[in-house]
Amino acid sequence: MSPILVRPVREQLEHDRIIRLLQTKNRRKYDAGINPGSEQNVAVGSGPTAIYPDLVLTSLDRGRRLQAIVEVETGESVNHLEALAEWAPFAKTRAAFHLYVPSTMVDVARRLCEENQITVNEIWSFHAMGDDVRFTLVHRVREATPPAPQHPPVPAPALAARRKPTPRPPARAAKTRSRGRAVKKVARAPKRK
Repeated sequence: MSPILVRPVREQLEHDRIIRLLQTKNRRKYDAGINPGSEQNVAVGSGPTAIYPDLVLTSLDRGRRLQAIVEVETGESVNHLEALAEWAPFAKTRAAFHLYVPSTMVDVARRLCEENQITVNEIWSFHAMGDDVRFTLVHRVREATPPAPQHPPVPAPALAARRKPTPRPPARAAKTRSRGRAVKKVARAPKRK
């Protein structure tokens, strides 16, 4: 249960509308289950440790592996209590955690995540323009790059022995002017005896 016990009706309707839009948007790539309002339709985990994010995305193949957890917040619900009660447990799952917040609350959401060491894979902002809702990706966690392999240090004499001589550049044609017209001279390598 969210620490926001009663959301204003207008915000709750907007919240549930965005969840349904995201479900429709992700339906082709994932099996998208939703938990609008106080409904608990799709759980992540089981028993007393089960969590109910707004949107649960699982793969379409036979394994139905959990791919991502999506949490949608409104202006009222981007706060410290919500971050600790919901975002922190969602971030600890093995799936990617995506957070959707109103465009006016992006900086607050980032600050809350940093202060509470909550790793969010993606933060999206949204704003409504009439009946149309626009989503914008504002933060994505960079993929961890594997560290470069560490080679043992090579002593200086061994390093010099491994160096290969640099090849001589090939002879190039040079153009010079003589008596008003261009003459082509070819540089030749000296003859070997």
